[in-house]
Amino acid sequence: MNKVKLLAGASAAALAIIAAIFHVEGGYVNNPNDPGGPTHHGVTQAVAREHGYQGDMRDFPKELAQQVFFEDYILKPGFDQLIALSPAVGEEAVDSGVNAGPAQPSKWLQIALNSLNRRGRDYPDVTVDGRAGPATMAAYASLQRVRGRAEACRMIVKLMDAQQAGHYLRLAGDNSTYETFMPGWTINRIGNVPLEKCA
Repeated sequence: MNKVKLLAGASAAALAIIAAIFHVEGGYVNNPNDPGGPTHHGVTQAVAREHGYQGDMRDFPKELAQQVFFEDYILKPGFDQLIALSPAVGEEAVDSGVNAGPAQPSKWLQIALNSLNRRGRDYPDVTVDGRAGPATMAAYASLQRVRGRAEACRMIVKLMDAQQAGHYLRLAGDNSTYETFMPGWTINRIGNVPLEKCA
């Protein structure tokens, strides 16, 4: 499938999430404390190279960044299915994935779901494997049925934010160079999906 057609198949909610990520990520950066190295529109040089881009990252096109976000951070981890169930939870997962890798928010979602099923009374535990597949989506749909769409969304966003904050605190505690990024992560990544979006 050609890349333009693939992106054209993105839902309006997915495109809005990508636009929000661009707003947070900004343009070109090359912070010596960032192990990701040269980054443009939130895409690291290594990821750009995986997608066939060989030019200077200062010239990395926004259109290719959109495609990278859609393929690597929405389609591959299965977050397109999550966006269909709850755009706000989908945004939380995709945004977190861009910053921490897509497996990490998948695990946070799975841990949150397992903690909310009342010891399996509402739905079975899911395997915490970092792959948000059909069992994870079924568990989230069950949580929606039990708690209502808005409340399920608020509960998951809160628990994913809490885990993300803990992740950043561990990174900064283990490696003081990451402290450079803590203010930005705290301002732009924790609580950046307003609970009002769950309504």
